[in-house]
Amino acid sequence: MVSGIVTLVLLLLFVGGWIWAWSPRRKRDFDEAAQLPLADDEVPPADRAADDIHDGNGNKNGESAR
Repeated sequence: MVSGIVTLVLLLLFVGGWIWAWSPRRKRDFDEAAQLPLADDEVPPADRAADDIHDGNGNKNGESAR
């Protein structure tokens, strides 16, 4: 009896999650999330300063002197 109730509750949770994921209101959010790997990476200003580190010879980021 208890296993039947647990099975029914889990089935209802699964169907509820499926309806939530496929609801039209969520489509825009999922479409935006799907595009994240394709988005250009912009370096924030704080990280940009760390990229401008010079070595002891005045060369920037491993540039070698010619």
